[in-house]
Amino acid sequence: MAFSDAADGDILGSEAERTDFANRLGIADRWATLEQVHGSRVVEVDAPGDHGQADAMFTSSRGLPLAIFTADCAGVVIHAPGAVGLAHAGWRGVARGVVSALVAEMRSAGFEPAMAQIGPSIGPCCFEVGPEVSGQFGEFTATTSWGSTSINLEEAIRKQLDGLDVWAVGTCTMHEPAWLSFRRDRTMGRMATVAWM
Repeated sequence: MAFSDAADGDILGSEAERTDFANRLGIADRWATLEQVHGSRVVEVDAPGDHGQADAMFTSSRGLPLAIFTADCAGVVIHAPGAVGLAHAGWRGVARGVVSALVAEMRSAGFEPAMAQIGPSIGPCCFEVGPEVSGQFGEFTATTSWGSTSINLEEAIRKQLDGLDVWAVGTCTMHEPAWLSFRRDRTMGRMATVAWM
């Protein structure tokens, strides 16, 4: 499992930067990817390439890298004996239960999740939202560093991980320049969360 950062460049848009990143990790440069739509659909994959509209996937195929791309949303990796899963977890997907859906689909396929990692994402310090968003997050409503309403995306994701042992990067993409942030500078570049067995 690996998270790219701003210094790695645009891993979604640049084939050369993606290949360089894969080479440094010692993995294949052809990855299983999704057309990310901020939903909760989960697919099981066994080959590289685009697997359509979904925001989570898992595989039991050894050596197959799974990748999602973010610039404020979180990449969430779930490990199970015999499988690995990956979710694109922005506020819309989390509100729709994408992480819970991935846990459930892996269990249904016979892979019991054992632990998870949460990648970098926008933090409650900077994730200013309106009532139409905060109203969907209840106990995960927070306050920005300047006093407006925000949500704690990482804590909402932890809740959906159903008690798994979780490690998180614990950093804010918006105010820490080591990460790409769409909210900060409207970048079209994307970081990658890549997971494989």
